[in-house]
Amino acid sequence: MGSTTAELLARKDICDIVIWNRTEGTAKGIALDIMESGPIDGFDTKVIGTSNYADIKGSDIVVVTAGMPRKEGMSRDDLLKTNAQIVGGICGQVKANAPESKLIVLTNPLDEMVYLAKKVTGFPRERVVGMAGILDSARFRTFIAQELGVSVESVSAIVLGGHGDFMVPLPANSTVNGTPITELMPKEKIDQLIQRTRDGGAEIIRLEKESSAFYAPASSLLQMITAMLEDKKEVLPCATFLDGEYGISGIFMGVPVVIGSNGAERIIQLKLSEGENAALKASAERVKALTKQVDLML
Repeated sequence: MGSTTAELLARKDICDIVIWNRTEGTAKGIALDIMESGPIDGFDTKVIGTSNYADIKGSDIVVVTAGMPRKEGMSRDDLLKTNAQIVGGICGQVKANAPESKLIVLTNPLDEMVYLAKKVTGFPRERVVGMAGILDSARFRTFIAQELGVSVESVSAIVLGGHGDFMVPLPANSTVNGTPITELMPKEKIDQLIQRTRDGGAEIIRLEKESSAFYAPASSLLQMITAMLEDKKEVLPCATFLDGEYGISGIFMGVPVVIGSNGAERIIQLKLSEGENAALKASAERVKALTKQVDLML
């Protein structure tokens, strides 16, 4: 996922890139391979491969994708202990070497790993954010478009909550050229698409057997990185630290946020129905339970 993100970002030609891997040869090889596609695809992005954390000094943005991926039959929650050790170690190095950076985390279980990143670095909440809602929303948009036989570009959708079985797609806020999908398909079909969205990562694992998703997650990361580098003030569903918003405090969870040069600059509070609000609170309780386990590790 990290190398795919680096390749997509290199093609935009808007920043230099450092690829870190514990195996230096792997990092250098990936970096060289990406740069050698520059003459063909028309970009001059400088890409460095390294195993030395000192090379990330001065970085504006650090993206953490490291961790053990899910295998078939595993939930995202099953990765908690192993990936907490990996992410905690990396974030300690980020704090030491890139203390002014904005930190994007993608390692599962997502909400808990972003929380861990904030605790380890001590960065303010706007500079620590998790990528999940963009991916979940993209999956929901894909399934809606396929069901209705329309272009994905005509579909707008949003998914809130924790990145997992308790994520909260919002059908009333999901539209095709402005028309809510609740007016375009029956509730039973919408419920099927919601469940498929929740199972989106597991479906790919079942099909590929030895690999989890990385193309769509990398594209989601690219959208966040670009919004920060170009100060787009783009409203995107991301895992951010809640301090009373939506009646929830003390955890990271997916909500709409304005993404710009300062990171997650502002939380957008949507008006939710009673059922949607209840689902979001249930998702929050699930995230809180796992977050408590992270606190016990620190």
